[in-house]
Amino acid sequence: MQELLNKACVCTRAVLCGRVVLPQIAFLWGVRMSAEPEMPVAHARAVESLKTVDARWCALINDVGPCLHPVTAAQDPFQALIKGVAYQQLHAKAGDAMVMRLRALFPGSGFPDPQALVELDDQALRGCGFSASKSRAIKAIAAARVAGLVPDVSEALTLSDDALIARLTQLPGVGRWTVEMMLIYGLGKLDVMPASDFGVCEGYRRLYGLNLKPTPKAMTLLAERFAPFRTVAAWYLWRVPVNFAVGEQVPEA
Repeated sequence: MQELLNKACVCTRAVLCGRVVLPQIAFLWGVRMSAEPEMPVAHARAVESLKTVDARWCALINDVGPCLHPVTAAQDPFQALIKGVAYQQLHAKAGDAMVMRLRALFPGSGFPDPQALVELDDQALRGCGFSASKSRAIKAIAAARVAGLVPDVSEALTLSDDALIARLTQLPGVGRWTVEMMLIYGLGKLDVMPASDFGVCEGYRRLYGLNLKPTPKAMTLLAERFAPFRTVAAWYLWRVPVNFAVGEQVPEA
């Protein structure tokens, strides 16, 4: 595992919620990444499609190698959102510790029941390491699950990505990026482009030798040509080498 992470051209990204090690986001959703560089069959079509975008993409894919984005079974959005709040602006180890302390308050239950979290004393959450704002967010997510606003896995899989984003970003402490990470790592969606992600936009800048990163709005438009494999495109953009297009000024389109 460590060898794989060391090979990542850019292992840390500044994201809306803080600085996060991207491979560790996979662990945040309970995803295990194989230590063997073997591309999942589900990504083969995506990689072949991206190679046809232009010569830059073909060169990037050849340089980075097979897409090792994890393929997972869909997970409970409630749990994914709670974990997402825990990891905001923190190193993965700190987030791990907070989630473990939270689970320890409910021994034998696996993950806290939404109603139990609603009723949990605020000081108990603070004792797990959650800030006041994160504690409020966790309580709001739990209450929203009890009320039916946060769907279970079955319902989530029937909703469009845009519908889930619109619904879940109503909750305090839950932004678009957090929901997009849930879609990618929690529900296994392959056509999600986190256009506001620093690493994605910086990767695009490096890929095309641009002076400035594209804005989130511009990145959304630019990413349309990567559909229906925008998640895989983001995986590669997170890994564009620092000097990939130094000295070259390549058109964006």
